[in-house]
Amino acid sequence: MKYLYLVWKSLWRKKVRTILTILSVFIAFLLFGLLSALNQVFGGSADLANAQRLVTLDKISIINSLPSAYLQRIESVAGVERVAHASWFGGYYQDPKNQFAQFAVDPERYLGVYPEVLVAEEQRDRWMRTRDSVLVGRDLMEAFEWSVGDRIPMYSSIWTNKSGGQVWDFEIAGVFDSDDPRGNTQLMLIQYDYFDEGRAFGNGTMGWFILSIDGAGNAAEIANAVDTQFANSPNQTKTSTEAAFAESFISQYGNIALIISLILTAVFFTILLVSGNTMAQSVRERIPELAVLKTLGFQDKGVLGIVLAESTFVMLIGGGLGLGVAVLIVNVLGLVPLPGFYLDGAALMQGGVYILLAGLLAGIFPAIRAMRLTIIDALSRA
Repeated sequence: MKYLYLVWKSLWRKKVRTILTILSVFIAFLLFGLLSALNQVFGGSADLANAQRLVTLDKISIINSLPSAYLQRIESVAGVERVAHASWFGGYYQDPKNQFAQFAVDPERYLGVYPEVLVAEEQRDRWMRTRDSVLVGRDLMEAFEWSVGDRIPMYSSIWTNKSGGQVWDFEIAGVFDSDDPRGNTQLMLIQYDYFDEGRAFGNGTMGWFILSIDGAGNAAEIANAVDTQFANSPNQTKTSTEAAFAESFISQYGNIALIISLILTAVFFTILLVSGNTMAQSVRERIPELAVLKTLGFQDKGVLGIVLAESTFVMLIGGGLGLGVAVLIVNVLGLVPLPGFYLDGAALMQGGVYILLAGLLAGIFPAIRAMRLTIIDALSRA
C-alpha cells in the first residue's frame, strides 16, 4: 500500500489511453453482467436435489398433452403437497409480433402452488367467479396499457374454439405482481374450465402438471415415483425441475446457455488482449523510469508489484463500474422485463473473480519483463 500513490500517478500518465482502456473494460463487464442475467433465464440451475417445485410433462414431447385423470394420481404420491396444471394457449394480441405466454390454469390450484404471485383479494375473487376472465401480470398490463375490466381479443394459433374461429374474447379481472425478483409478470392466466369447454378439440387434457413438494430433499425420489406410475401407459411422463422444464422450451431455438457461455469467453479473451497490449506498451514507454526506480533501490519484486497493481486498478475501476451499472439496469430499475432476468450474488462474485484474474493475467507478462530488466540495459534504451 505504500506505493499506492506512485501506482495511481503512473496509471494516469497517459490519460486518454487509460480512459479508453477503462471504458473497454467497463463495456466488457457490463456485457458480462447482462449476459449472466440472461443466462439465469436460459440456463438456470436444474439441480433436482434442491428443487421445491417439479414439473411433469409428456415424456416424448412437450407439445403432447396429458390426460386430466393424471392429476389425482400425482396428488396421491408421497411427498407431493399440492398439484396445479397449465396448458399452453399459444396466442397473440392484435398482431403476431405481440406474443407472450398465456397459460390456461385452475385459479385456486395455480395460486396455491405459486404463493409468490400477488393479487388483490377482490381481483382474485373476480377472476375465480368470472369464467371468461384472465389475470394479467403487471409488466404485460403496462406494456399494452390495459386496465382492469377491459375486454381483449386473443388470437390462438393452436386452439380453435367451438364456433370455428381462433379469436377468444377475455375480460381482464385483475393484475398480479410477484415478490420473487425472478418472477414472471409478462404472463396471462386463463381460466382452464372456460378454455377446456370452449375449445374444439383436446378436451379433458392438460399441458403439464406443477408439483409443490414437501422440501425434504427427496425430489429425485418423488419424480421417480410419479413417472413410475405411468411407465406402461400410452402417455408416459417425465418429471424434472422447473428450470429443466424452461430449458425444454428454449432448446427449440438451440443451446442458448452454451452460446451465452461462448460469448462470455470471447469477451474475457478480448479484454485480456486489449489490457495486456496496453500494459505492455506502457512498460515499453517507461523503461528508463523503471531503471531509475531500480537505481533508487526498488527491488525486482517491488517493480513487479507496481506493474501488476496498475493492471489490476484498471480492471477494478472498469469492471466494478460495469457490474454496478448491470445491477442497476437488471435488479434495481428492471429495464429488461424478461422473466427470470436477474443478476444474483453468485454471478457478481464470479464477475469479481474475473476482474482480479483479468488484472493479473493482463499485467503478468509486462510485469515480469519489468522485473527482469537490468539497470544497464534499461538506461541504454533511454
